[in-house]
Amino acid sequence: MTGVKLSVLDQSPISEGFTGPDALRNTVDLARLADDLGYHRYWVAEHHGGMSLAGPSPEVLIGPIASATERIRVGSGGVMLPHYSPFKVSESFSLLAGLFEGRIDLGIGRAPGTDPLTTFALQRDRREAAPDDFPQQLAELLAHLDGTLPDDHPFTHLHRALPGRPYEPEVWLLGSSPQSAVWAAQLGLPYAFADFIAPGNASIAQSYRSSFNASERLALPKVAVAAWVICAETDEEAQELAASSRMMMTLLRRGRLAPVPPVDKALRFLEAENIGPDGTGARRAILGSPASVRAKLEELAEAYGAEEVVVVTITYDHAARRRSYELLAEAFDLRRPRVRRPLEAAS
Repeated sequence: MTGVKLSVLDQSPISEGFTGPDALRNTVDLARLADDLGYHRYWVAEHHGGMSLAGPSPEVLIGPIASATERIRVGSGGVMLPHYSPFKVSESFSLLAGLFEGRIDLGIGRAPGTDPLTTFALQRDRREAAPDDFPQQLAELLAHLDGTLPDDHPFTHLHRALPGRPYEPEVWLLGSSPQSAVWAAQLGLPYAFADFIAPGNASIAQSYRSSFNASERLALPKVAVAAWVICAETDEEAQELAASSRMMMTLLRRGRLAPVPPVDKALRFLEAENIGPDGTGARRAILGSPASVRAKLEELAEAYGAEEVVVVTITYDHAARRRSYELLAEAFDLRRPRVRRPLEAAS
């Protein structure tokens, strides 16, 4: 498949011996690099209450990233809507869209991004569990952004107060299940599928395409597929670097939240636990040299009919993560359009 776009999903990993602020500074640094290399968009994830990932608030992190970059689209991968008021989300992303015209994405997800206790802590009203009304939340969010609430709806006038008007974010629905594809198709939204969470589900993307309803937002279906990737000079080096995330995910599945361990510690752990190279649970990892990774990503995009691949990379060493994205950009021959900064006014 030729002409596939490459993008980044950054989960802001915290490496052992480092802090959350270190991880967040690395996120901004990596975004600058992705902008320079020619990646299409840069999404930041939402996770709460853990020691491994430092990104609970994509709406807060997007502004600094967009300010530090010039061309690349910046957005959420995604905002976990069940935690929030649809109107508040529309306000936050309208503000961002107004500040960074034509560059802001609002990726929406349904998963909690955390454990049940932390989910409960995020609720404003804790007298009972929050309702499972995601389709209604999503419809209200879109209506706030579009100004399409019925005239007799008590919130209909609020659209006029959105701070970024007339600019809007580009809204995506994120998912890893058949139901998310149904909603994306019904609402005429672009759809990003997390193959690194639920691998081998190209049929879900095909179902989305076949049942897609054109909307004012999107005339034709649009699919992105997210993949867990480490690219290194050799296949062997990539496998070694992946030991850190493999140990982290193994501990997570055992209910233990831990920072990303160094490679040597992770290799010792995996050997002691007798976990081989394929011991990654249900997740698909694409690891290898530039040529190997490019071939696998093109195969993945072809299977999903995806115009875009969103790459998730976690390594202990930030330099290794930077290098992985550099090698991938070289393998796909990315080219950044030249951006001219406006001249400052003479004083």
